[in-house]
Amino acid sequence: MAKTAWIERNKKKAETVKKYAAIRAELKARRDYAGLAKLPRNASPSRVVNRCSMSGRRHGYLRKFGCSRLTFRESALNGLIPGVTKASW
Repeated sequence: MAKTAWIERNKKKAETVKKYAAIRAELKARRDYAGLAKLPRNASPSRVVNRCSMSGRRHGYLRKFGCSRLTFRESALNGLIPGVTKASW
């Protein structure tokens, strides 16, 4: 489980991205790179990290399911994810 500080920091980054989205789009359209550089670092969408919704893990994240590979495996084996079954052939 990730520390709650990391998770909260990521939420704060996401809020900052949302706050400055319109301003960033306008500056990019005008190609005002000096203005973009003056915005806060966390206003860039690339600084937000995909995290597992259950454990907060950032590595091994599966976008389709919104969780890490470890949490996905546990949930799939317990039958919590509809349409996912263990492979057998």
